[in-house]
Amino acid sequence: MALTTDRNWRRLAEAEGYLTLGMPEKCLSILNARVNWQSMPFESNLLAGLAYRELHDYPNAIVYLEKAARFKPEEMDIALALGWCYKRTNRLAQAIDALTRSLMRNKSEPLLHYNLSCYWSLAGNVAHAVEHLQKALKLSPQMIFLVPSETDFDPIRHDPVFQALLCLEAL
Repeated sequence: MALTTDRNWRRLAEAEGYLTLGMPEKCLSILNARVNWQSMPFESNLLAGLAYRELHDYPNAIVYLEKAARFKPEEMDIALALGWCYKRTNRLAQAIDALTRSLMRNKSEPLLHYNLSCYWSLAGNVAHAVEHLQKALKLSPQMIFLVPSETDFDPIRHDPVFQALLCLEAL
């Protein structure tokens, strides 16, 4: 039994290596070669979800990332990946929900605040977008340099409240 488990971990590490090298198809072929990853369901679902995301197959990515999230709901990276995929499948409310839930466990994570600000901007909610952008910038001031080229802020870019925040941060 231990031999089988070691082999499974090696295969999973190999799949992860291919994903890291930008070869998501090869990663998926390794994952799909085994029907059952019972001893490591979190890892196999996470890798499959990330591979499908890299292939821009967001609906399939969501299926696997949601499974991984059931095993480790506290994982911020899963919430970020799910938010990314939900946004690209026009499920903005779910993207906001995924990041909001993750923020409960990771209150001082600037990337969660920044992405949540982007999603609220796309939803047209200036108050929430500004609130989360302000928190992101307080935690990581260098993020201000991302804002000018961030197209997610286009819906609120000319709003006076958004402009006021940018002016304050520029001081």
